[in-house]
Amino acid sequence: MKKILNIILKTGAPLLLGAVILFWIYRNFDFDEVLTALKGMNLGWFWLSCVFGVLSHAIRGWRWRLTLAPLGYKPANSSCVYSIFIAYAANLVVPRVGEVSRCVVLERYDKVPFAQSLGTLVSERLVDTVMVVTITLIAVLSQWRVFYAFVAESGVTDTGSVFSSIGRIVVFFLCFIAVSFILYLIVRKMSLWVKLRSFFSRFWSGFTSLSRMQGLWLFIVETVGIWLCYFLQFYLCFFCFPFSEDISLWAALLLFVAGSIAVVVPTPNGAGPWHFCIMGIMMLYGVSSTDAGVFALIVHSLQTLLVALLGIFGLIMLQIKKQ
Repeated sequence: MKKILNIILKTGAPLLLGAVILFWIYRNFDFDEVLTALKGMNLGWFWLSCVFGVLSHAIRGWRWRLTLAPLGYKPANSSCVYSIFIAYAANLVVPRVGEVSRCVVLERYDKVPFAQSLGTLVSERLVDTVMVVTITLIAVLSQWRVFYAFVAESGVTDTGSVFSSIGRIVVFFLCFIAVSFILYLIVRKMSLWVKLRSFFSRFWSGFTSLSRMQGLWLFIVETVGIWLCYFLQFYLCFFCFPFSEDISLWAALLLFVAGSIAVVVPTPNGAGPWHFCIMGIMMLYGVSSTDAGVFALIVHSLQTLLVALLGIFGLIMLQIKKQ
């Protein structure tokens, strides 16, 4: 019974949190505007953005294989890439479970020990954190006026805004509680790992693999490539709609940073917090609350669908490979 309740909590709570925030943001929204925008959407730009979305996952898989080489493991490139597809799709069901699932996939199909692959994953995440911090500093410094306005006002620019003072409090409070809970679970899990000395030894070996890597420059290039593809996938979506095609590159970078930080909140693909941030900042750039809501809803929904389809594709290809 306890196990069932635990599963329900892990899957249901993130969905509920995302649903509550989305309901609050879109409670007075005219969804007919979404259908109108979809009919006039420039699909050419969207399909091009999808190419960069797939490429970002593929490069992440190739980079992961590079970090495993110093440990003596050389899994197939395809296995690494498919595991990334599956990991991101798994995060849609249970946020943050993808990191574990990709290690499980590699252990099952290419016999890479779970503890060591998990160690390399953590070192990757630290490098990605450095990238996020760097991009954030660039975006904030270049768009300080808008960033300051968003922090101060949280997107309230007119009486037609989809946000209210109470709404901001609710959103930020729920996000704070959710992130705190995730941090608590991580700390508790880490304390259990430390007790398992053999596991921790293998984990540490994987974690320090970067220091023994021969292709360090390739790792750096791939890391930059991953985040460039992430940004292009997002940026190209602005050209899909007439009301957003004039958003500048620097404005898009600030929006990208805000969205990247918002997905830290444990909801499916950042649903809710991502919409809140994107809509609020777009409105500060002169986009109406309705158009900002349309953009956030369509882009997030389609990108989430892409993640889900890639996950299914990865599962199918691994099953074919196994036969």
